[in-house]
Amino acid sequence: MSDAIDCAAGGARGEPAAAMTYGDYLHLDAILNAQHPRSPDPNEWLFIIQHQTSELWMKLALIELRGARAAIAADELPPAFKMLARVSRVMEQLVHAWDVLSTLTPSEYSAIRPYLGSSSGFQSWQYREIEYILGNKNAALLKVHEQRADIHAQLQRALAAPSLYDEAIAALARRGFAIAPQVLARDRSLPHRFDDSVEAAWLTVYRAPREHWELYELAEELVDLEDAFRQWRFRHMTTVERVIGFKRGTGGTSGVAYLRRMLDVVLFPELWKVRTDL
Repeated sequence: MSDAIDCAAGGARGEPAAAMTYGDYLHLDAILNAQHPRSPDPNEWLFIIQHQTSELWMKLALIELRGARAAIAADELPPAFKMLARVSRVMEQLVHAWDVLSTLTPSEYSAIRPYLGSSSGFQSWQYREIEYILGNKNAALLKVHEQRADIHAQLQRALAAPSLYDEAIAALARRGFAIAPQVLARDRSLPHRFDDSVEAAWLTVYRAPREHWELYELAEELVDLEDAFRQWRFRHMTTVERVIGFKRGTGGTSGVAYLRRMLDVVLFPELWKVRTDL
């Protein structure tokens, strides 16, 4: 497989395949030299690498989520299914990343924590954009990113843009379902709230899946995605509690208490409610 990658990459750049190595193609020098521990404790390598690899997976998730949202907006639902399924699998990788970090004991983390300063996973702008695309809109969290004007502007655009679920609801309306006008015209910078007309539309889809197969498949991909996202958040919370207990986070958050509140956030409420009503 690596040979095929080398040949394809070399041809795409107009270079002979033999001139490009595996390390060149993947920029391994930059990636493998991007870890700079600040403490003398060897466990800091785990802490850094786990977070760096998670950020890479989040980058892929964002690429796929943006693509899926655009495909749904263009009424090209089948391509969106593959993208959403891939994001759900990315979430699984992120869950397993917490499994590795949970091997860090409280004593080991205490040895490196003083070297982290005020840095915190709460400051991850990629995670924030994932939340915004999935519909967990919270303008107050933009303040965390004010030190980076470019990132702040990027997140402001993400906050104002339709979420993935907004586009799914718009697709329902375009296909003839009676969605309340206030739902379609609402301020996209605010989180979606449960709406009876949206639930009624999904209920119709679920009662006659063969007649509305694409929408039915879209609904199931969205539920799968939120299920995976919930597991990621839960594993994050349990790992933090296991390693630091109920101490405050390095970025000033309440730590586990904040993460527990986030477990109550429901992104696609009508799709979960419809299960009770069927």
